[in-house]
Amino acid sequence: MKNYKAYTRSNFRELPEIKRLPEDSIADIDIVSRVFPFKTNNYVVEKLINWRDVPYDPIFILNFPQRGMLKDYHYRMMAEAVRTGDEARIRRTAREIQYSLNPHPAGQLEHNIPVKNGRKLNGIQHKYEQTVLFLPSRGQTCHAYCTFCFRWPQFIGDSELRIGAREIDPLLEYLREHHEVTDVLFTGGDPLVMKASTLSDYITPLLEREFSHVRNIRLGTRVLTYWPDRFITDEDAPELLGLFRRIVASGKHLAFMAQFNHPRELSTDEVREAIARIRETGAEIRTQSPILKHINNNPELWSEMWKKQVDLGCIPYYMFMVRDTGAQHYFGVPIVRAHEIFREATAGVSGLARTVRGPVMSATPGKIQILGPAEVHGEYLIGLTFLQARNPDWILRPFFAEYSEDALWIDDLVPAFGERRFFFEKDEFEYEPLFKDLNN
Repeated sequence: MKNYKAYTRSNFRELPEIKRLPEDSIADIDIVSRVFPFKTNNYVVEKLINWRDVPYDPIFILNFPQRGMLKDYHYRMMAEAVRTGDEARIRRTAREIQYSLNPHPAGQLEHNIPVKNGRKLNGIQHKYEQTVLFLPSRGQTCHAYCTFCFRWPQFIGDSELRIGAREIDPLLEYLREHHEVTDVLFTGGDPLVMKASTLSDYITPLLEREFSHVRNIRLGTRVLTYWPDRFITDEDAPELLGLFRRIVASGKHLAFMAQFNHPRELSTDEVREAIARIRETGAEIRTQSPILKHINNNPELWSEMWKKQVDLGCIPYYMFMVRDTGAQHYFGVPIVRAHEIFREATAGVSGLARTVRGPVMSATPGKIQILGPAEVHGEYLIGLTFLQARNPDWILRPFFAEYSEDALWIDDLVPAFGERRFFFEKDEFEYEPLFKDLNN
């Protein structure tokens, strides 16, 4: 398969398999995709989706918007707007719903964007001391969109919600002043949608001696799942792999942060060859995924996925909780159940796969790991800790919440022992900036 072809709301009805679905299911895809971004491609359609099991197939649910992703009243609002055929009304209704769905969770706009000379450095995120995220504007799309994606606002065409930087210079200037930064993560969207030459323009300056404090370069990408031919048949595949070799030869550690949500995504000849080619460059592939209702909320499935990843030379890294944005109500798994699945899945693998950390909430204060239910002084509670935090003093500090079988997120939990707030919360739930403007 050499030629990429995308399917979106405008042309998905061309698929023969879609034409066999009930008309109301096709209408649901159209209505929900007015709110959430929708794109898939021929590799997903031909290689990953089991069309005999649609509409229940997990990869189909992963790519094609589902009615349940909209709450009933939002669905009715959107369906009524679509029935009118008034495009202006459809856009207004979609924006009203989108802005109600917490489009930028975890303080992405309020707390993560650094400021220099009184100006926000859009496209740069600095939440944790050692790690800076960079979102190049030309990498703010993907080969296909995940229906659960927490970065869905990047893809809906709203400039007020979109994060991205056109040039690398502000990042370089920022790194010259912040020698505590050891890791730069290129993310999106997906930086691997860019041509190899464009990606090289962003990364090559970081290989210079003045950035010797930047030891690790990370690429946050879904390309191995959605377009592994990026490393096999794409015209610039040799150039891209050459860039990887150059990064490693410079003495930097190149971490390829891959996302796999289901074992089937690891089953094709293309993905196995792509993984082998990446590893040959000296890059390391770490894998992560949220735990998702309707897709992978099964411990045996997770064990199988981690085993396959280790077989292919990848390192299981994170099991995440579905973030508190978008369709969390549809995909989210309760905290207690997620921990139970994690425990059972971990028990089914050898120590080589137990590098994975989870379940983890990437919340406003930091990455909160769920340690699980515990009995303390006769009281049944939920134990938690920080794997990463805005304030380094919080890391690996255990804390407790009251037991709840329904909670999906840290905001759904109540502090234990009668406390009004968790230890990391300030009176107004605000965070002091950790990375202040050095020129003020």
